[in-house]
Amino acid sequence: MNKLISNINYSKVKLHKIKSNHYKLIAKINNTKGWFIVDTGASNTFVDNKSREKFKLKYPKQNIKAQGAGPNKINARIYKRNSITIGSFKFQNTKIATIDLSPINNAFKEAKLKKIDGVIGSDTLKKSKAIIDFDKNYIYLKNIE
Repeated sequence: MNKLISNINYSKVKLHKIKSNHYKLIAKINNTKGWFIVDTGASNTFVDNKSREKFKLKYPKQNIKAQGAGPNKINARIYKRNSITIGSFKFQNTKIATIDLSPINNAFKEAKLKKIDGVIGSDTLKKSKAIIDFDKNYIYLKNIE
């Protein structure tokens, strides 16, 4: 698959499978590195609301009520005109949401897993035409800019 994908302008990024059966990767938001879970079920890419300054999130924020997998709405803020880099894939002028990740990070702490900085959601996965190779633990992202 690697040879086929590299011929059509995709970059290959290592996925790290953790004990919880999630896959995480290193990404940069506004040139700041962090650990992110890959979540095809999350509609947006987001970071913990306590990390807004760490990732230098930019421009006017918009408060929204996001819908998670459960019945309750989640308070979120949208920040515009940010960049996200995953491997050699880079996307400019993208929206990044912030939410409270403490329930997730507390569960990870209980399971003796390292905390995450955020989630790469389906918005970024779709824009990058992502292909996930679960057998070899790689994600391929199409360079579109």
